[in-house]
Amino acid sequence: MGPAQNTPYDEEARVYDELLVTLIRQGDRRAGERLAARWHPRLLRTARRWLQDHGQAEEAVQEAWAGIAKGWWRLSDPAKFPSWAFGILYRKCADRIAANKTQRERTAPLDESQQGATGPRAESLVAVDQALSRLSPDHRLAAVLFFGEGLTLSEIAAATKVPVGTAKSRLFHARQQLKSLLGESHDD
Repeated sequence: MGPAQNTPYDEEARVYDELLVTLIRQGDRRAGERLAARWHPRLLRTARRWLQDHGQAEEAVQEAWAGIAKGWWRLSDPAKFPSWAFGILYRKCADRIAANKTQRERTAPLDESQQGATGPRAESLVAVDQALSRLSPDHRLAAVLFFGEGLTLSEIAAATKVPVGTAKSRLFHARQQLKSLLGESHDD
């Protein structure tokens, strides 16, 4: 049940994104459009899973893109784009959670899982989303970045600005809680 089985971010994609970032830093606007087209859905998916609110997730991602666009020149290594971008998103989402602390107790499934999806796969997605919503924000983010986005522990640590040991601990506890919430029968 590791990211190697279903890694959405492989080495070829990493190299391509690194090239796009390099081109953006050289002034290529089309490279920026390509990178945004590739990354916007991933950032939005992560923000939705973390915030559990589609509207707030869209706003957080827009704020993150504004920060990303302003900060191209501060990114010392284009290969670190994933953890850097998720780090910016993390801060935007954390700000929203802090501002809406009393409203974060919801456990409703994500909007996309309610839009006409039926059958066993849809039910599984709803179960996963509901289980994720029951995790603490830090554990939820670690799980989403590792299992959903295929980031490494060091990338998760960089994105969330914590030591690798803390990221590892958060992921361990998230995995244990998810196993408990979903039951041991889910081997997918």
